[in-house]
Amino acid sequence: MPVPVVTIAQMRQWEEATWATGRTQQQVIGLVGSRVAREAMTLTRRDDAILILAGKGHNGDDARAAASCLSERYAEVLNVQDPESSLSAVSATLARKPALIIDGLFGIGLSRPLDAAWQAIISAINESGIRVLSVDVPSGLNADTGEALGKAVNADVTLTLAAPKPGLLLTKAEKHVGRLIVEPDIGLVQCPIQSDQLWVLPDDFYGYPPRRPVGAHKGHFGHLVIIAGSLGYHGAGVLAARAAQRAQPGLISIYTVPPAYVPVASQLQAVMVHPWMVGQRFPDRTTAVLAGPGLAASDLPSDVKNAVVTLWRESEMPMIVDASALDWLSHGQVRKDAIRVITPHPGEAARLLGASVDSVQSDRPAALRELSRRYGECWVVLKGRHTLIGRHEGPILINSSGNSHLAQGGSGDVLAGYAAGLLAQPALQREVQRTLAYAVCQHGAAADLLTATRRNWVIEDLLDQIGNIALRNFASN
Repeated sequence: MPVPVVTIAQMRQWEEATWATGRTQQQVIGLVGSRVAREAMTLTRRDDAILILAGKGHNGDDARAAASCLSERYAEVLNVQDPESSLSAVSATLARKPALIIDGLFGIGLSRPLDAAWQAIISAINESGIRVLSVDVPSGLNADTGEALGKAVNADVTLTLAAPKPGLLLTKAEKHVGRLIVEPDIGLVQCPIQSDQLWVLPDDFYGYPPRRPVGAHKGHFGHLVIIAGSLGYHGAGVLAARAAQRAQPGLISIYTVPPAYVPVASQLQAVMVHPWMVGQRFPDRTTAVLAGPGLAASDLPSDVKNAVVTLWRESEMPMIVDASALDWLSHGQVRKDAIRVITPHPGEAARLLGASVDSVQSDRPAALRELSRRYGECWVVLKGRHTLIGRHEGPILINSSGNSHLAQGGSGDVLAGYAAGLLAQPALQREVQRTLAYAVCQHGAAADLLTATRRNWVIEDLLDQIGNIALRNFASN
């Protein structure tokens, strides 16, 4: 099950419900220590030195508990209780350049600004250039608001415990949080908290998509129509089509403007490529439409835009609109019985809302809900760090995979094509949000796998991996 986003107060409520059952804090601390150690070992190699900076609270206890579980590593625990007397010891240890720092100075209980002495400790950590794994929350960060309490650790990875906290997801906190990993199993009782924001785990896609019937033929898996590509931007259409192939719909047809027809057609084999014609009609058995990738040429025929807008308003077929075509949509209702999806990045979302990128990023869930309301209560995939999937009401799913190496031209075209290839399949239209979340998770997990093996991968490599990741128990670095 996806994990709810919980506040500090709700986390305390959850803990109290656990202690009421007889489960002890020491049992939970022991389990947390093993989870922290497991993550630390993925970030280091055999015989590496790991420095554990442990404060006096339970966050420090969690970090100390990791020491005995760090096999084939040299773990040094430095208990930091008085920052003034500890600064020289911290500095001397940092000067030896351990491979990793485990940050267990402060947890979610910190509510006051740190004094100058504690800020000096955190500055020394941040300036050391050593990789940091923070336990639950980067020390000095308010887990509810995402604000630094004077100064906060800049972690490379934050392993937050039981559930994500709202401040860790905010754009203003990202330089402190680094990569956010949620460890849901720390021995607490089942979560008693309800939330409309849910963190998606790879296990949530166990058995999804469902197995294909053994006697199925291509007619069972739909026919995707893609309207994409223009002069100078034909590559986006090709990427979208190839990504759609990885989702394995029965058939794919791409319609591109005549100047882009030859470069698009020359790069595709199984995909049927057609030059756009005035009054274009699509196959009778079309089951989904994707419009937008590469439709950026200044001389794009108005007939293309008109067709996309008409399909958005009137077609009974599922439709995804991405990239340049997002700007063609107008506010208002669409067919209530039709699936509609938009996939903006923050800049596109800001244009659609007539707002600034900063305002979108400051409250991404609110931006998603407003986009859905304005554009016919459609589904919205708001891309970025922790891509969101949701509508004007109901749960918002938060993606947990992916990394900044996805910030390459063509990445969005691959996601749009792959998602459309899935939604073209009638069996996958029954759970639209889950299908979209699966597409997003696969996209990010493919990037994580590539980044773990090579740092110079390109978007064409992403095409080779997307859809091939066994998400259950997938561990990303």
